[in-house]
Amino acid sequence: MTARLVPALCALALAASGCVIGPSLPAASGDRVVEVVASISAWGSVLAQLGGVHVHETSIIRNPSADPHDYEPTPADGRAIATARVLVVNGIGYDGWASKAAAANPDSNRRIVNVGKVVHVATGGNPHRWYSPSDVTAVADAITAALQAVDPADAAYFALRHNAFETQGLATYHRLIAEIRATYGGTRIAASESVVLPLAGALGLDVVTPSSFLRAVSEGAEPSAADKSTIDAQIESGQVEVYVVNRQNSTPDVAAQVRAARARGIPVVAITETLTPSTVTFQDWQVAQLRALQSALRQATGR
Repeated sequence: MTARLVPALCALALAASGCVIGPSLPAASGDRVVEVVASISAWGSVLAQLGGVHVHETSIIRNPSADPHDYEPTPADGRAIATARVLVVNGIGYDGWASKAAAANPDSNRRIVNVGKVVHVATGGNPHRWYSPSDVTAVADAITAALQAVDPADAAYFALRHNAFETQGLATYHRLIAEIRATYGGTRIAASESVVLPLAGALGLDVVTPSSFLRAVSEGAEPSAADKSTIDAQIESGQVEVYVVNRQNSTPDVAAQVRAARARGIPVVAITETLTPSTVTFQDWQVAQLRALQSALRQATGR
């Protein structure tokens, strides 16, 4: 069964399961529960919502105060991965430890969703795919297919969850993306690192910060003096409307840029790589950040 049900099949599944699609994602009866693990909470929230009552989900990286790039896995993480029936890893060089842990505990019945492979971004590309709306949809499709493979008896239930997540759970998220793109597309922004690039692309925003600086900060390397000088000039001359900073990866150079932006009256918006706070859903986290960005763009441009 495909993740995207036509209305007639959806209605049949509803009747069979007793689920109702309303303001909340559908529930289900039955006691089948499979262990599922995600390397990071962004994908873990999506996994948990798509799996519903038929999964027990564990997100390994979930601390909004830590830099996920520096994460060191624990023995407990290895045990969680070893018992997972579905494992979602980001790939693209972001969480190689997760794939290594899975390889050290092979299981022919485990389904691994590697985000990089799903969205065709290789190591060396931008790993922050949860900030790409189209990639979120593609990964949700892949997760649903994996859940259906390990628990085929509940395939209709997982398809219903997928449909509700896409049409209801992400409704405000998609609406805000469309609104920001329509109103502020082409607006020049600066950023502290590459995490913002997939979202900026979806929003039609023009990131003028040198790409080599964004990549250096993301990878923990030292940016060039020329890049830092370029950004200083952009901020000082008012060439950017908004500065977007990754709150989980601040360096002395970034902190100085944030101070300079604020002194120049440029709104600063903070984003993160993990759910913030850790108890919210993927869409609530993303909507809060989009609203903050929308407010900053409105303040900066008067539109």
